[in-house]
Amino acid sequence: MSESVLKLENISVVRGNKKIFSGLSFDVPVGGNTAILGPNGAGKSTLLKLITREVYPLAGAKSAISIFGEKSWDVRELRTLIGIVSADLQKMFPPDTRGIDVVRSGFFGTIGMRRSMRLSERRREAAREVLARLGVEKLAAREFATCSTGEQRRLILGRALVSSPKALILDEPTSGLDLRSAIMYVESLRELMRAGTTVILVTHNIAEIPPEIGRVVLLDEGKILARGESVEILTSENLSRLFKIPLAVSRSRGFFSVVPA
Repeated sequence: MSESVLKLENISVVRGNKKIFSGLSFDVPVGGNTAILGPNGAGKSTLLKLITREVYPLAGAKSAISIFGEKSWDVRELRTLIGIVSADLQKMFPPDTRGIDVVRSGFFGTIGMRRSMRLSERRREAAREVLARLGVEKLAAREFATCSTGEQRRLILGRALVSSPKALILDEPTSGLDLRSAIMYVESLRELMRAGTTVILVTHNIAEIPPEIGRVVLLDEGKILARGESVEILTSENLSRLFKIPLAVSRSRGFFSVVPA
């Protein structure tokens, strides 16, 4: 296995008539939990689509994107190595999908289960274990639409975890959650990172970056504004430049917070 989960080299992307990235380069090492922080329109969504192979970069002799050291992947195989959690994915599930089937669908990379899909007893047990691990066993038989936003988000996380991925990509994971649900969700992520799962967190919310994420990339209009260790990058000066408003950053117990300066 490569030492890098993700490596982008001189990546350029055009969507429609707009150039999103031009010469974008950075890497995420295995174990190098990383936050990609930027305002709306920074290119975060396009970056996610690059990783999941929904968008491809412009061809170039010095341009390359590799995942775990490989530049060519079968998308189905890729889904077993990298789990994806996003609010957009959450919205795709039919309202009558049972909680256990949300999790089980992670084995196939599908939205819910189909009748033709068969699971071994080992996989059935793995899905039950994930529900227990996330503290949502009670949701196994519940329909997705009857679960709270926080419960749904935990089921989507379970879907990402069920195939034991090497890395997780989280797109603004606490958006839409109340304070208690957001704190519990972040605590679940912290446990996963401490257990060895590499996390790539894509967000515009500095408050959801936990202490275990030691590296930060600031993304602004498709370009890297700054990157490095979180304590060096998440400063009042850098975030004021990124969000184009005077901001003051403070840190407590490893978490960062920001207020108007």
